[in-house]
Amino acid sequence: MRRRVTGILGLAILIASVVALDAAPALKPFERGTWQSVLKGHAGRPTLVHFWSVTCGPCRIELPLLAQFAKDHPGIDVVTISADLVPNLPAATQSMLDKAGLSSTENFIFSDGFVERLRFEIDPAWQGDIPRTMLISRDGTITTIEGSAEIADLEKWLTQQLAIR
Repeated sequence: MRRRVTGILGLAILIASVVALDAAPALKPFERGTWQSVLKGHAGRPTLVHFWSVTCGPCRIELPLLAQFAKDHPGIDVVTISADLVPNLPAATQSMLDKAGLSSTENFIFSDGFVERLRFEIDPAWQGDIPRTMLISRDGTITTIEGSAEIADLEKWLTQQLAIR
C-alpha cells in the first residue's frame, strides 16, 4: 500500500513538473524603472515593443499579426506591454495574449496606479494613445509608430536591422 501511495505521489509530482515547464511565462509587472531594464535587457538586438490594451479594439486585430511576425522572424525580440488604465486585468490580458499567440514573448502589464509616470519614463511626449509600437534598433535608436503598425513597415525596418551587422 505504501508503495502505491509513493508511486501515485511521484506521478503527481512528475505531471505537475511537466505542466509547469509547458506553462506560458507569467505577466511581469511594469512599474517605475522597468523601461530602463527592458532597454538594457535587449541592448544590441532589434526589438519590437508593443503597447496595447484589453479595451483597445485595434489591438485585438493587431496582436495576432504581431504574433505571426514574431514567429516568422525569430531573430527579433518582441515585448508586449499592456498599458490598460483599467486596474486588475491580468487574467484578461493573459487570455488575449494566449489567443493571439504571444504568450511565449516577454509580456508586461502596467502595475503602477500612476500610469502617467510610467508613460513619461517611456516617452515624455506620450499622452497614452494605443496601440503604440516602438522599434528599437541595435544601436538603441527608437522609431515610434502611433496607432496600428503595418506589417510591411515592420518588415522594412527589420530588413534594415538585419543588414546592419
